[in-house]
Amino acid sequence: PPCLAAGGVGSVRSGGAGPEPLSAWRGDVDNYTEPVTGTARQEGDAPGDTGSSSGASVQAPGSSTWLWSDYLSVQLHPRSVYILQQYNHDGDAGRLEAFGQGEKLLQDAACVEEVEDRLHFYAEECDYLQGFQVLCDLHDGFSGVGAKVTELLHDEYSRKGILTWGLTPVTHNKGDPQKNFYRVLNTALGIVHLSAHSSLFCPLSLSSSLGIKPQPPIAFPYINYDASLNYHSSAVLAAALDTLTVPYRLCSSRGSMMHLAEMLNFSGRKVVAAWAAVPFPAVRGHSLPDVLCAHQQDVPWKLLSSCREQKVSRCFAQSVVLRGVCKESPASCPGQQPPSPLHACETAEQVLQCYLHTVFPGAFSASHVLKEPCVTLPPYPCFFSPLLSKQGFLPDDLSNYSTAAVESIPVLTSLQSSPALRTLLSDLCKDLQKLGTRRCASFFAAGVEEDDFHEAFQELKTLSQCYQMGFESGDSEDESDSD
Repeated sequence: PPCLAAGGVGSVRSGGAGPEPLSAWRGDVDNYTEPVTGTARQEGDAPGDTGSSSGASVQAPGSSTWLWSDYLSVQLHPRSVYILQQYNHDGDAGRLEAFGQGEKLLQDAACVEEVEDRLHFYAEECDYLQGFQVLCDLHDGFSGVGAKVTELLHDEYSRKGILTWGLTPVTHNKGDPQKNFYRVLNTALGIVHLSAHSSLFCPLSLSSSLGIKPQPPIAFPYINYDASLNYHSSAVLAAALDTLTVPYRLCSSRGSMMHLAEMLNFSGRKVVAAWAAVPFPAVRGHSLPDVLCAHQQDVPWKLLSSCREQKVSRCFAQSVVLRGVCKESPASCPGQQPPSPLHACETAEQVLQCYLHTVFPGAFSASHVLKEPCVTLPPYPCFFSPLLSKQGFLPDDLSNYSTAAVESIPVLTSLQSSPALRTLLSDLCKDLQKLGTRRCASFFAAGVEEDDFHEAFQELKTLSQCYQMGFESGDSEDESDSD
């Protein structure tokens, strides 16, 4: 699908890329080429790019490389990229930093025509179009771009699924109050507009908070990542996203994008939270029942949606995917009682479903078990604990260290309609009240009307109330959380 980028796309040359290798597609292949006018690099493109047909080279983590396209190992069709020439990746000027700027871009007739042309180019080639996945930055002006793109998709493909993932960086602009204010305003407006035009919307980040006050990044027990490197944080989120989307993405999947959305977005709850164990802590040689029995009290995943984790596991509905863990059950002696209800289950799907019913009683849980693990070969960063084996499993004896690079890992994820989202949304409302409109006059001068902002604020409050549990009393949680 098309990708919108500001200023340039790094290692991807200005003319796009050639067709994929023939082995990647078993049907007929048509080649589409577009003339390249000149060889000048876009600002932000990698130096030394002469337009060769080879893929982007992989550079070591911690180098000056910082764009997603610098690690791209597949070739892109020219029609899959649309560069916003008016803005730059970095610098003090020409940045796409406000929601209103992004909205204005997609109000320009020429820009809309270009985006629609690229969408139709791919949509018309589909044998079966489930819907669209939209990955959009929330913290800058791309939240406004994403809002208009999802509105366009909703208008033209109203019967198709639209799953939108709102991404935010791990580290915030601690030393720049204005950029911090912009980030909060962009995020709040993005959540309201993107969720309104999407079947489901999920904030996705390794940051613990979307609010004004900075919080430490999420820590993983078996990953030693550098929160300042997008190369590291995006790799963790990519592993989670690759697993979260299994229920509708694979040919063997039983459901569709719309089925997943309808299962989770009832009662107006169109915002969902993502949880992931990357990697899932499974001991080598242990069966799936043994592995899950070790986590009966607390699921070993982390919340990736910038909410505060709750002490008690609660959710309204969820879609859970477990991949890369051995299915085999231990051999049982005839007439001997199974050590647990999990050991009495016949299939891996039944084991996982039984486990979810125990940990999340009363919640609707759809479970999926995938044999294949998540592959972590280069250019995936080497930031795993030395305790992990080549296949990402823990040893029986934790004193054993592995020197081999981790090539794959088991992963457990959940996409949840969760009460934790009430805290996220209500905290954003509090931050917006603290900011007001006078402190951010330049933000509104970029194209957002104050009346529209106040309307979005009310919609955000209404959205947060959708996640209130039946036994909760009014604003008791808000009062206890206030400083």
